[in-house]
Amino acid sequence: MIRAPGAWSVAVRRPDGEITAKREELARLSERRRLARVPLLRGIFVLGESLSLGYRALAWSAQAAIDEDETPVSGAQIGWSMALALAFFAAFFILLPAFAAGLVSSESGVVFNVVEGAVRLALFVGYIWVIGRSQEIARVFEYHGAEHMSIHAFEAGEPLSVESVGRRRPEHPRCGTSFLLIVVVGSIVLFTFLGIPEGIISLVASRLIGIPIIAGLAYELLRWSAARAGGRLAGALAAPGMWLQALTTAVPDEGQIEVAISSLVTALDDEALDEVLGRGGVPAVALATRAAAKGSDGDGV
Repeated sequence: MIRAPGAWSVAVRRPDGEITAKREELARLSERRRLARVPLLRGIFVLGESLSLGYRALAWSAQAAIDEDETPVSGAQIGWSMALALAFFAAFFILLPAFAAGLVSSESGVVFNVVEGAVRLALFVGYIWVIGRSQEIARVFEYHGAEHMSIHAFEAGEPLSVESVGRRRPEHPRCGTSFLLIVVVGSIVLFTFLGIPEGIISLVASRLIGIPIIAGLAYELLRWSAARAGGRLAGALAAPGMWLQALTTAVPDEGQIEVAISSLVTALDDEALDEVLGRGGVPAVALATRAAAKGSDGDGV
């Protein structure tokens, strides 16, 4: 999935080998909501929009990637899957770290929150490593790398050819993985000032309420470091996220790069596409995918 300034798109390769894409116009958040221009608040809006677009992209891609003889995945099934995922998140990344911290300290708020945060960080990294051993998730991580590599080539002014994109690195400093890592680390700092919550309800509520606040701070840090990419402090802030991406990204094959280029080309507006075409090398399949997505009023099927 690619988010451009004026639209977003998602591309998949069907079981028959064809690439298909969905494209929807979407103006910048700052143009649609005044509050999205306010520092700290804009990070919360971006997080909410990212979750919404991610859900929509997942729902569409699940339908587009199945064989004709397979039963389509219903919206209710996807909804239940998301609900179960949220329940798992609350149990595994909120309750379990708090339980572990309670075994170590029941009186010191500082010790409790530091231990809780350290356990949560270890679970977060360990969870990513474990699921990455799965062949299916490993392939997802390869597509993740292809997405980053195509964006690297685009931002560097290079041709969006398979060869050019294939020379780029799969890690990217503005990746959501870096954002999540800052949120996890930031939770250690913020929750330390809140002491030890009394009861499970207070614990879960404080963590869920604190996430948007931390997300706003994390977004501002990423914006700041991206604007000063050559600085030492910005590099130090981005480094942990880049290291973690060694687990969440991988070098893709040429077919996966084609899908990433197709998604990026589909998301661009006509002016940006003309500039990219001037560089040469854009795969014909990517242009055909974009034409089909735009010609189907955003359905992409």
